[in-house]
Amino acid sequence: MIHTDIIIIGAGPVGLFTVFEAGLLKLRCHLIDSLPQPGGQCSEIYPKKPIYDIPGFPSVLAGDLIDNLMEQAAPFKPGFTLGEAAVTIDEISEDGKQFFIVTTDKGTEHKAPIVMIAGGLGVFEPRKPPISNITDFEDRGVEYIIKDPEFYRGKKCVIAGGGDSALDWSIFLTDKKIASEVTLVHRRSSFRGHLDSVQKVMDLADAGKIKLVTEAEVVGLEGNGKLDHVVIKHDKEGEIKKETDHFIPLFGLKPALGPIADWGLEIEKNAIRVDTSDYSTNRPGIYAIGDVNHYEGKLKLILCGFHEGTLAVQSAFARIHPDKKNVLKYTTVNGVNGF
Repeated sequence: MIHTDIIIIGAGPVGLFTVFEAGLLKLRCHLIDSLPQPGGQCSEIYPKKPIYDIPGFPSVLAGDLIDNLMEQAAPFKPGFTLGEAAVTIDEISEDGKQFFIVTTDKGTEHKAPIVMIAGGLGVFEPRKPPISNITDFEDRGVEYIIKDPEFYRGKKCVIAGGGDSALDWSIFLTDKKIASEVTLVHRRSSFRGHLDSVQKVMDLADAGKIKLVTEAEVVGLEGNGKLDHVVIKHDKEGEIKKETDHFIPLFGLKPALGPIADWGLEIEKNAIRVDTSDYSTNRPGIYAIGDVNHYEGKLKLILCGFHEGTLAVQSAFARIHPDKKNVLKYTTVNGVNGF
């Protein structure tokens, strides 16, 4: 049994910043995340993607933001249970005090008086193209998420999609000279991504560094135990067979609440309804912060999640220490070590 003051479910940017805010109030945190490393989507899906709306950073790569948040949280020594998903939340009473027991899919138990759900949009599943035998090649040449770009070093890659992920990874694997060949396939002639990314892809295609195939889609996969060809259906040229080592369809992810839906929380619009005074849920002692919550005027932005976590921690302190007065202190005066 892992004991702490606050169990944070979700180790994305909002969960990590909450560790810092809790640390300023001398509250210990332990984070649970189904991913094998902290950072949530920022680490798992787009670590090399720039983020432009973090205050004080005109531009910061998602992966670098997570590194900074980890460094910011480090003085308060958070605990981590990674690679395990929280599946149940039970309540117990000891000596007249309420505690929660959060158990993961691997049986790890955590005990605390406060739970903060910072699980982003919940559980994600990739949107798969309708190719009949695609599951036969999963982990044998088909990947839905690029986790480590070095995995594609010297390989021929076919990327499918028309959004930011498809554009950004096509550019990255080409610009960094990681993949030996990058082909981007999109069913339309126009793209949905940022205009500067679209222009960059067009420039690379004109220079012969990216093979751009538009008005087309991958409809078939071939290989003996491992992928070696994709079949592309082109609107004008018909069927094209292309040799490749990897097919990476980047059509986004489908969010689902997963086990969260069974925790007795008020759900609205596939998210957890909260009180905006402190982002508490209908279960006292459980808070929801970041993209996983819903309220009137909700904006799914990282910076909004930072604000929500800050107020939730203040409320949590009052629940844990009802007899103590919390006087707001400023880090500009006290630093971090002064808390």
